[in-house]
Amino acid sequence: MKNQDSNEMLSEHFTLWEMIRSGMAIRMNIDNTPRPEHITRLRALCRNVMEPLRRRFGMIRITSGYRCPALNCLVHGAKESQHLYGEAADIHIASREEGRRLFCYIRDYLPYDQLLLERTRQDGTGWLHVSFRTDRGLNRYIADGDYRA
Repeated sequence: MKNQDSNEMLSEHFTLWEMIRSGMAIRMNIDNTPRPEHITRLRALCRNVMEPLRRRFGMIRITSGYRCPALNCLVHGAKESQHLYGEAADIHIASREEGRRLFCYIRDYLPYDQLLLERTRQDGTGWLHVSFRTDRGLNRYIADGDYRA
């Protein structure tokens, strides 16, 4: 990250580093430095969604936050992914039950744009994608989670 303090606090518990770090970017030598408008949006996401989750559920592990275009392409992110704008984070889910609790809490109590529960294994582990808009339109409250699998 160039010319920015990666220890900058975006909210009480979340740092800029936590929202931009990427093992893939490090391995592939990709500069995943966000622009000021991305940091402003990440700060809003942390204050409006991530902090309330932290207060309610304790430690939250971010697996993907901001992604520069090169990183987003490398991880096969959507062409217009909200990660590109600093509006989205993926939260690690350790179990089906944890995913259900986080998903329902966000859906029922917090502002969000998209809320997508995505699992990668039969045991229920995976991630929860959540986004929050500030200056690129109103939050749409799109929620999709399948608890049967």
